Amino acid sequence: MAIINDIDLGEFPLFLSPMDDITDLPFRQLCKRHGADVLISEFIASEALIRDVEKSRRKMLFDPSERPIGIQVFGNEEDAMLRCIDVVAEAQPDFIDINWGCPVRKVAGKGGGSGMLKDIPKLLKITAALVQRSPLPVTVKTRLGYDANDKPIVTLAEQLQDIGVAAVSIHGRTKTQMYSGTADWTLIAQTKANPRLHIPVFGNGDIATPQQAAEARRRYGVDGILIGRAAIGNPWIFGQCKQLMFNQVEPRPVGVAQRVDVCREHLLAAVEFKGEHTAIFEMRKHYGNYFKGLPNFKQFRIPLVTLTSLEETLQVLDEIKNYYTTE
Repeated sequence: MAIINDIDLGEFPLFLSPMDDITDLPFRQLCKRHGADVLISEFIASEALIRDVEKSRRKMLFDPSERPIGIQVFGNEEDAMLRCIDVVAEAQPDFIDINWGCPVRKVAGKGGGSGMLKDIPKLLKITAALVQRSPLPVTVKTRLGYDANDKPIVTLAEQLQDIGVAAVSIHGRTKTQMYSGTADWTLIAQTKANPRLHIPVFGNGDIATPQQAAEARRRYGVDGILIGRAAIGNPWIFGQCKQLMFNQVEPRPVGVAQRVDVCREHLLAAVEFKGEHTAIFEMRKHYGNYFKGLPNFKQFRIPLVTLTSLEETLQVLDEIKNYYTTE
């Protein structure tokens, strides 16, 4: 049983990992309906929140059906992040997640995200201040360390616990690895096995199939798993993981008709939430996975990633359904 303070997350929670311009409200709701246990917002810049930037404020919006949900923030300046905590707390998520893990240049290059792993004393100082400020549980998402020669995660997780962090999520790569190579779950397991660590440890990295999720649970002893890129255009992965882990049922492939129906549902919800122009542009990131592996798909892929009209896009989805279900 995984618990963040007094929030019961279930026997072995599956998280939808936060991804910019991906894990918005419509997609989170879709993943929730297909089995995700815990949702986290897109990561939000602390500076943008305290400047009241509309796009960042909208990233905090969530529906009660999404609970338990965390709002994730990043930054590198203590004052801005403290003020940001006040803004996030007003939205009343279940917990606040601090991003000390993002490796992309626009975040880490400015000292935020996993860039902070180069200065652990500052990371701990800011985190301790945020824990003291927050009326809600504070969790941390991070990486093994900054580079191959600096992987302090076992010690760091214990230090985070000792300053009041309620749970840690660990991506099994360093900052400099970005998303290359293979995630090292052995260090995640060592962190969880630390007898002085009593808070939940959630693992992240390279979980692309239900079989990999079940194997990670069996081998590494973590309290739950985060699924990120593998959920894009594939919200079914959460339910499939549960089928395999809890019922020992090998998941069946999702049929084309269902793929089209759920993709259509996702698109319409995104249009309602963000408007037609933005939704159609951002949905292009999902189509490749919704229709992965279909033969002769190029004739549909090109219009899906170039059309700018909702009506035309829906027509293409209908054509996909007809083509693959009447062959």
